[in-house]
Amino acid sequence: MADTNSELSQLLSSAAVVFLGTVVGSASMLIERVLVGRALDPSAYGEISIGLAILSFGSIISMAGFAQGVPRYMPRFDAEADKRGVWLTGIGVTGLVSVVVTGVFLLNLETLDALLLDGEEGVRLLRLFVLSIPFVAGLRVTVGAIRGFEHTMYKTYVKDLLYPGGRILLLWVLLEAGIGIYAAGYAYLASAIASLVAAHLLLRRLLPLVGRFRTYAREMTAFSAPLVVSTTLMLLLTKTDTVMLGYFQPSREVGLYGAAYPLANGLLLAHAAFGFLYLPLASRLDSTDERDEIESIYTVTTKWIYLVTFPAFVAFVAFPEDVVTLFFGDRYALAAPALAVLTFGFFTNAAVGRNRETLSALGKTTPILAANLFAFICNLGLNLLLIPRYGFVGAAYASAISFITLNAVVYATLKLKFDITPLSDETLRTFVVPPAIVVPTALLLSRWTELTAVTLPVFLVSVGLLSLGLTGVVGGLQSEDGVILELVEDALGVRVPVVRRYIPDDDR
Repeated sequence: MADTNSELSQLLSSAAVVFLGTVVGSASMLIERVLVGRALDPSAYGEISIGLAILSFGSIISMAGFAQGVPRYMPRFDAEADKRGVWLTGIGVTGLVSVVVTGVFLLNLETLDALLLDGEEGVRLLRLFVLSIPFVAGLRVTVGAIRGFEHTMYKTYVKDLLYPGGRILLLWVLLEAGIGIYAAGYAYLASAIASLVAAHLLLRRLLPLVGRFRTYAREMTAFSAPLVVSTTLMLLLTKTDTVMLGYFQPSREVGLYGAAYPLANGLLLAHAAFGFLYLPLASRLDSTDERDEIESIYTVTTKWIYLVTFPAFVAFVAFPEDVVTLFFGDRYALAAPALAVLTFGFFTNAAVGRNRETLSALGKTTPILAANLFAFICNLGLNLLLIPRYGFVGAAYASAISFITLNAVVYATLKLKFDITPLSDETLRTFVVPPAIVVPTALLLSRWTELTAVTLPVFLVSVGLLSLGLTGVVGGLQSEDGVILELVEDALGVRVPVVRRYIPDDDR
């Protein structure tokens, strides 16, 4: 138990730092989308969304699975030559693949423009996003190397502050200068180049980048190869709806969907915060056959991901129109139904926690591939069926159902093959009691009131405190939660006796 609490304390201390960075990074992404949405009409915003989907697709393929392969292998070695070889293998393969991918896209820009975009500036816009692919891919693999050292601050500096912050600054300047729809393309390209350079400067503080090295191309490729298809399928799961909307519907529909999607994606904040150190930590525990510790940490972190995410879930489900118009303006009010539907799909990630990273830490990437493939086929079929008839709302239903399917398959794999599950008596009480009481109350409240810039934060805090209180009263807290309480008490410099009363001294 002491070892588990030590590992959990390390993870949660990191999660607090990374959570703040992730909040800033994700808030920056939302601010970026709001800037574009308010400055341009939904059609132009929709075309930028398609360009971003192509950038994401190209960079995921270019990473060739090494964004996860590098942080998994890095902590397994002690010698600098081995760690340097892991980094060189990842950056070398990524660089080669990204050049090929970028070239293929550049040769087919006019075809993509004719199929997906409505405007006349499509080729130039897409070119800017395509040229960003090698730099974005290189940045993510380099951050993966920093992640392998379990160093949270450097990752936060580059990935959550410099990269999104640079985009926002450039985007605002270029929009004010009248660059229009091209502003996003230039902002992504310039900030990706600067962030890639900065990431290597920070990595050099952890590992001398020049010196002897031993590469592990065969081992890392064997691990990462299934992830090439797996991560590509995962990206297709998140971006196919946008691309297919561009094909079947006007860009305005893509723009409305592009307002709902990043808001729903905000539900992954806590999920992402725990993820930075989770993979290398779980991988290290697996290397010493400490499966019980992996399950314990997986269970506790899942419960707290759920609790932190729950207030936003309630707000998005009960007040979707208020939330959309608050961020994007009245022109995007029609996106409210899509936000409510997407919220259910994204919230399932909170209920299952870092399930795919748990499988990766166990070295089982093939089941992840199978789950992503199944979910993608489901998503593709549902999009083909629903988008022509229901437009962006149909795309939202397709995505939500596919996310639920994906998480159900991965959960079943962990449970049936490894007997690892995030569910315990405590987590089940947490998952059932707060929603049963809070969600109906919020739906009733939404009939008589609305959320504003002032009342939204108050609502989120109130729901969070109420949910935590209900969890404690019904016995949803366990001894490991004392680690979290100690971190809060150390940060505040005070004791929290009321909450501690509901935390047992030993596991029950």
